[in-house]
Amino acid sequence: MLLPSTGRAEVPHKDAVPAYAEEQTILQAEHDSTARSPGWGSAASGKVHLDRHFLGQYGAGEANVILQRGGNTWRVLRNGPMATVSGTVLLVVPLLLLGFYLVTRPAQAPPLRESGRRITRFTAWERLVHWATAISFIVLAITGLLLMFGKLIIPLIGPDAFSWLAIISKYVHNFVGPLFIVCSVIMFFTFLRRNFFRRWDWNWVKQGGGLFGKKHIPADYFNAGEKIWFWGGVVLLGLLMSVTGLILDFVTVGQTRYVLQVANILHIVGATLYIAASIGHIYIGTLGTPGAYEGMRHGTVDEEWARTHHEIWYHKVIDGTPGAAPPGSAPYAPEPTGPGRAS
Repeated sequence: MLLPSTGRAEVPHKDAVPAYAEEQTILQAEHDSTARSPGWGSAASGKVHLDRHFLGQYGAGEANVILQRGGNTWRVLRNGPMATVSGTVLLVVPLLLLGFYLVTRPAQAPPLRESGRRITRFTAWERLVHWATAISFIVLAITGLLLMFGKLIIPLIGPDAFSWLAIISKYVHNFVGPLFIVCSVIMFFTFLRRNFFRRWDWNWVKQGGGLFGKKHIPADYFNAGEKIWFWGGVVLLGLLMSVTGLILDFVTVGQTRYVLQVANILHIVGATLYIAASIGHIYIGTLGTPGAYEGMRHGTVDEEWARTHHEIWYHKVIDGTPGAAPPGSAPYAPEPTGPGRAS
């Protein structure tokens, strides 16, 4: 019940409405003026007094726009409904995952009996790309949340400390953003080949990846859930965040204020979905799938883990299928009595 109130990011004049009153005041002042110079509504004045969602450019950087009605509308939307929905989603998702973990934990399969033999899963380059992208994303998420909801902590740290925190967050966010875009592009090309959907992925989807039971669904190098994350998160949401972020980061290349406001709203929507999805990705890669984190941290996984969680890929590796093993990894040579080969 407290979520709608705690999720808001209010600023002064929280009950403001679109600036029709201010517009009418200007027009009335024109009408009542004794100086009969061209009014704000006249093209002869060289001024533009309002912007009804106009996408074009008003001269040099919109310097002659004295009142933009959409600005107040954007502020009320951003600090009211958008902040409420975004804050609620980002509070609810971790709680749902915690509840899911506590409910399903007793039904999870017992720990695997490791074979003691390792299979290369990720190369050093793949891990570097992944962690560079992940770390830059986390920095952007933290600084973005501080910019969106930071005013809520003013009573705790005071306005002066928050001012410095907001300024630092703004500059860190602006500089790390382009770095994240570069990392995302490199990640796309690094993992693209292994993320095309195959016929067996549909079986994984139909059975929910085995998340609700002890059964492990056969999967290739990446399962269908990881592929959905790649295309929906890294590609689709990454593209949305990159385009809108660049529009907001480089404001001196001709954007109007209305374009910036639309980009900001889309950026908030994309960030909310991206952060929520990444929380799920982190859960599945750690508590949800024990052993998965070790592969991305050290580059290798136990042979039995590979057979259990990615059976299709595992058999490709032991059979020597071209392209199954990561580039540069040593040829696979199982022991004759190994549990993986025997199975």
